[in-house]
Amino acid sequence: MTGCVMDWQTIDWKALERLRSAFLDETAGAQDYWRNDRDLESYDQTFGQRIRWKWNYVLKDLQRRGWGPPPGEAVDWGCGTGIATRAFLEHFGVEPPSKLVLWDRSPVAMQFAARKVREEFPSISVWLDRPFDHDFGTLLISHVLTELSDEQVVELLTLAVHATSVIWVEPGTNEVSRKLIAAREHLRSTFQVVAPCTHQAACGMLTPENGRHWCHHFAPSPPQVFTDGNWARFGKLAGVDLRSLPLSFLVLDKRPPPHSGMIRVIGRPRVYKAHALLLGCDASGVREYRCNKRDEPEEFRRLKKGHAGPYLSANVKS
Repeated sequence: MTGCVMDWQTIDWKALERLRSAFLDETAGAQDYWRNDRDLESYDQTFGQRIRWKWNYVLKDLQRRGWGPPPGEAVDWGCGTGIATRAFLEHFGVEPPSKLVLWDRSPVAMQFAARKVREEFPSISVWLDRPFDHDFGTLLISHVLTELSDEQVVELLTLAVHATSVIWVEPGTNEVSRKLIAAREHLRSTFQVVAPCTHQAACGMLTPENGRHWCHHFAPSPPQVFTDGNWARFGKLAGVDLRSLPLSFLVLDKRPPPHSGMIRVIGRPRVYKAHALLLGCDASGVREYRCNKRDEPEEFRRLKKGHAGPYLSANVKS
């Protein structure tokens, strides 16, 4: 299920309220919050779809850059409902992973995720295991940093070193983005940074002048979301803006990156009558760029219509 075709009759709205409360009051990391399959199904069809749309954004960006996963096992750590794995397999297929390993602290979640993956991709070999003792192909990590202690983050970074590539997607908040930047700095001596960074240097957000900024991006929501009253009900219950899907992400690879030398747009451009201002990142740091309508009419038009891609035109100057 990649779009918005929903079976709203199966949603347990009270379960969603309980889950949301656990996420908001930061108690979700204390214990397993999945009670049964209905919890997982309700989450998968609502919050999970929003996570899938974030993964779609990241994976499409990787395909645009010519990146593909390495051979070997794919491991979904903290798999939850398996939504990240299903997005990954939809974009890259069941090869090259020789097998898929799902792991979560919740046995109920692992079983649910395995069933969902097998329904969509029946030919892939799915294992439920703790994958900590050997090297493997791709590590998938999704929306875990708000639930992990510092010690658990260290354990996760230790696991990451065993992977050839890492795709890590998180909420686009300031706090979580800063944690993901710390993970990037810890791992960049072992990996090449593929995305969102266009360079291998230290993160430009760590300079004092960029202390008020954070590395975040926005994934699009499918148009059906805005015409379905059930999604409106979900948006009100969850307290989320259906138009906005902020995310932070990190992609690492021990293989050479596809290409570099680009400037990455951070956040959203600010468009005015005669110019647009954008926060851009490359090896020289994070700085503001200005696109003048007079000098770059096509680029300005794209920015004004919200059609600009995640990278700056080479003609836009800082």
